Amino acid sequence: MWVPMEVMGEIGNASVSSSRPSVVNVGALFTFNSVIGRAVKPAVKMAIDDVNSDSTVLSGMNLNLVAHDTNCSGFLGTIEALELMEKDVVAVIGPQSSGIAHVISHVVNELHVPLLSFGATDPTLASLQFPFFLRTTQSDHFQMSAIANLVEHYGWREVIAIFVDDDYGRNGISALGDALAKNRAKISYKAAFTPGASRSDINALLVGVNLMESRVYVVHVNPDSGLTIFKVAKYLGMMNSGYVWITTDWLPSVLDLSELADPDTMDLVQGVIAFRHHTPDSDLKKNFTSRWKSLKSKETPSFNSYALYAYDSVWLLARALDVFFTEGGNVSFSADPRLHDFNGSTLHLTALRIFDEGEKLRSILQGMNFTGLTGQIHFDADKNLIHPAFDILNIGGTGSRKIGYWSNYSGLSVDAPETLYLKPRNTSASNQHLYSVIWPGETTNPPRGWVFPNNGKPLRIAVPYRVSYKEFVTKDKGPLGVKGYCIDVFEAAVNLLPYAVPHTYMLKGDGLRNPFYNDLVNGVYENTYDAAVGDITITTNRTKIVDFTQPFMESGLVVVAPVKETKTSPWAFLRPFTWEMWCVTGGFFLFVGAVVWILEHRENHEFRGPPIQQLRTIFWFSFSTMFFSHRENTVSTLGRLVLILWLFVVLIINSSYTASLTSILTVQQLTSQIEGIESLISSSDPIGYQDGSFAYNYMIGELNIAPSRLKSLKSLEEYTSNLQLGPKRGGVAAIVDELPYIELFMYTTNCQFRTVGQEFTKSGWGFAFQRDSPLAVDLSTAILQLSENGDLQRIHDKWLSLEGCSAKSSQPDATRLSLTSFWGLFLICGIASFFALSIFFCRVCGQYRRYNPEDEEQKVEDPELSRRSKRSLRTTSFKDLMDFVDKKEIEIKGKLKRKSNDGKRPPSQSSDGQPSSPS
Repeated sequence: MWVPMEVMGEIGNASVSSSRPSVVNVGALFTFNSVIGRAVKPAVKMAIDDVNSDSTVLSGMNLNLVAHDTNCSGFLGTIEALELMEKDVVAVIGPQSSGIAHVISHVVNELHVPLLSFGATDPTLASLQFPFFLRTTQSDHFQMSAIANLVEHYGWREVIAIFVDDDYGRNGISALGDALAKNRAKISYKAAFTPGASRSDINALLVGVNLMESRVYVVHVNPDSGLTIFKVAKYLGMMNSGYVWITTDWLPSVLDLSELADPDTMDLVQGVIAFRHHTPDSDLKKNFTSRWKSLKSKETPSFNSYALYAYDSVWLLARALDVFFTEGGNVSFSADPRLHDFNGSTLHLTALRIFDEGEKLRSILQGMNFTGLTGQIHFDADKNLIHPAFDILNIGGTGSRKIGYWSNYSGLSVDAPETLYLKPRNTSASNQHLYSVIWPGETTNPPRGWVFPNNGKPLRIAVPYRVSYKEFVTKDKGPLGVKGYCIDVFEAAVNLLPYAVPHTYMLKGDGLRNPFYNDLVNGVYENTYDAAVGDITITTNRTKIVDFTQPFMESGLVVVAPVKETKTSPWAFLRPFTWEMWCVTGGFFLFVGAVVWILEHRENHEFRGPPIQQLRTIFWFSFSTMFFSHRENTVSTLGRLVLILWLFVVLIINSSYTASLTSILTVQQLTSQIEGIESLISSSDPIGYQDGSFAYNYMIGELNIAPSRLKSLKSLEEYTSNLQLGPKRGGVAAIVDELPYIELFMYTTNCQFRTVGQEFTKSGWGFAFQRDSPLAVDLSTAILQLSENGDLQRIHDKWLSLEGCSAKSSQPDATRLSLTSFWGLFLICGIASFFALSIFFCRVCGQYRRYNPEDEEQKVEDPELSRRSKRSLRTTSFKDLMDFVDKKEIEIKGKLKRKSNDGKRPPSQSSDGQPSSPS
C-alpha cells in the first residue's frame, strides 16, 4: 500500500464519523509499473497535496490516499480492490484497465462507492449496469468515431483492426465497426491477439494480415505492448509506401513520457497517424508542466494525458466532497446483510461495508462543473465528459506533427476545438480539413488503402454461359475459357490498372439456356463470386446489393415487331395533309378570297360586275393564289397587306406539301399493328422476352403485364419463328428486349423486323462487384480511359460492327402534316384579315354618316312636311347601306366633295332683298 507523504490522521474503526471529519479516505487503484501508472502516480500525489493545501476546498479537512497496485492482472486487481474496500474509502480513483473496471464495478455497485476511472475507456462501461462507474476521461466511442471520420476523409472503404483480445480491445473495435458502418465503410478483418502475446504470435498474425486486400491498419492495444507490433511490422516490410497505420491514444501515451524521443522507437513508427486526447493549452496546464519538471519523485521526464485526467479526478472528488459535506452529508458505513463469512472461510467478507450516503455523493459527482487541466469537467446524460476532442498526430522524424483535430462538434479541423465551440456547428464534408501527411515510405500522396490480395487466390469472376447472342459473351476453348465483347472490354480495363489482378472466369449456366442474371448478381452478393462480368444490366434492385462499374455500353428496353411494306395508293397525293389540315386550308382559301374581294370591290373594277361574275372572281382569285397565278391586281393598301401575308402562308404550305409527298412516294413505308409499348400493354396479345433477362420482372412489376402473356424465347431462331407466326398462330405480337440485342437480331435477319415506338427505359451494362469493393472504382476509371482513347469503340467494332438497319419502322402517318404545325401561320393571317376588314368597315360607316340622297337638297316649304322628310332621311334601311357599299369609291368621294362645297356657299337673297329665312 502506497500513501502520500502527508498523512493527516486515521479514521479508526468507528462506523460513523462526525459530520465533517478531519480526514477522509480516498482509494487509488492502478498498475504502478506501467506506461500509464508511472505518469499517474506522481500526478495523483500532486493533486492530493494541492487539495490538502488549498483552504478554499474541504476547509479543515484532508484527503488520505490509500493506493493499491493491480499489477496488470485481472485477478490480482480484483483482490486489491476488495482489500481497498476494507479501508472504508468514500471513492476510488481508477482503475486504468477496462477489464478490471468491469469486475470492480460490480463491487462498488454493491458497496455504493463511486469509481472515478481516468483510464478505462471501454464504451460499454457507461451502461446503466454500472451506475457507480464514472469515467473521467474520454470514451473510446468518440475516439473510434474520430478514426471513422479520418477513414472517410481519405476515401478508404475497408480497414483491418489489430487489437488485444480483452474487454478494452474487443469493445473498442466493436465501436469502430459501428462508426465505420455509418460512413459505408467496414472492418474487413479483425486481427486479435491474446494479452501478453509473444513476438512470434504477433509475427504470425501480421504475416496473415499482409496477405489481405486492405492496407489500412487500425491498432488498438495496450501501451505497454504496442511497440512490439511495429517492430514486427518493420521487420516484415509493412512500414513502406502503400501502407496506412492508425493508432489510438496508446502510442502518444508512450511517446509523451520522454522529453527527447528515442531514435530507435521513432524509427519504428515513421508515417503513423496517432490520436491523442486533446487538452487545451491553458495557464493551469502550463503551471502543471512547470511543477512536473521540478518533481523529485517522478519516474518519467514528462507526462501523458492520463496523468492530467488523474489529476482532475482527484479535484473532481474533492470539490464533490466539499459540496457533500456542505449539504450535510455524513461519512458512515454499515454492514451488508448479504455478505457473511462461511464456515472455515478466511476471506473476511464482513469487512466490506456499504457507504451509506454513496448514492448522494455519486449524484453530486455527476453534477459537478468546473475547469481543470483537461478543460471543462462536466458530464452529460450518458455520464460522458462533454466536448470530447482528440489531437491528430503524424509521427515523423524525431517527433510528431499535429495535422489537425477532431471533435464531435465540428469533426476534422485544423482549428483548435475550443475556438470552434463559439461558432455554429458545421460537420459537412466540405468543412473537414487536415494538414498534409507524410505517410510510411516518406510519401505525401495518400495511399490507395488497398492492394490486390497476395494470398494466392485469384479473383473469382462469374461469366454467363450464353446460348444466344454469343457475340457478347460465351464459352471458349482458349486459355481464358470465355470470349466476347464484354470479356475484351474487361481485359482491356484490367490491363490499364497500375497493379496486377489475377482472376479466373467461372461459367454460370448449363449451355442449354441463358442463365438468370439475377442469380449471377446474387452470387456476387453471397460471396460465391468476387465479381460478375458480362452483359449485366444495371438495375435499381441490383445496385442495392452489389456495386457496378461505370457502364461500358448503353442499353434500354425496346419493342421489336414484324412490319410490312405499305403499297402505293391512287390517292397518295392526299396523304401529305391530315383531313383537318385539308379542311382548314380550303376554308382559308375561300376566306382570304372573300376578304380581298370586300377590300377591293369599291376601288378595283376587276372585282365589280354582275353578282355571278363577282362570285366567280372570288373563287378564281382564292384558289389561283395557290399557284401564284391570279391575274387580278390589288389596288387597296389593306387588300395588298392581306394578300402578302396569305401568299407567304401559301408558300410555306406548298413547300411542306411537296416535301411530304416526295417522302411518301420515294421512301419505303413500313407498317405494324404495334405502335409502341403503350399499344402493346393495352392489347391482350402474347409478348416475347429473352430467356434469363430482367425484362420479365420489369414487365410484370413496372408495366403490370400479366405473366400469362409473357413467353420466354431462348434463341434467335425462336425470335424469328414466333414473330413470323404472330399471336393468332401461337407466336407473339412483339418482343421486348434490350437495344444491343435487338440491333444484332435485326442485322442477322436482314432487317425483316423493326423496332416500333421509343426506347422506354434507359440503363447500361456494367461489371458487378461486392459492395464497397475498391476494384469497382478503379475499373470505372479504366473504362472511362478506354472510352476516351477510342479503344472501347474499336472493341465494339470488332464484335458488333453492324450494317445500317433503320432502328424504327416508318409509320404511315409519320410523314403526314397536321394542323398543329401550321396553326400559327393561319392565326397570323386570320388576325391580319380581321384587322383589315375592321378598318375598311369603320371607314365605310364614317362615309355613310356623311352621305345623303339628292332629295335632301330640295327645299320643303311646309314645316310639317320638312320635319317628316328629315325623319324619313334619318331612317335608313339595310338595302340603302348595301347600295352605298356597292357604289364605286370615286363616286362616293365625288358626292361628298360636292356636298362639302355647297355647305361653304353664302345663303341666297329673297326677292325683296332680304335674306331668306328657313321655314
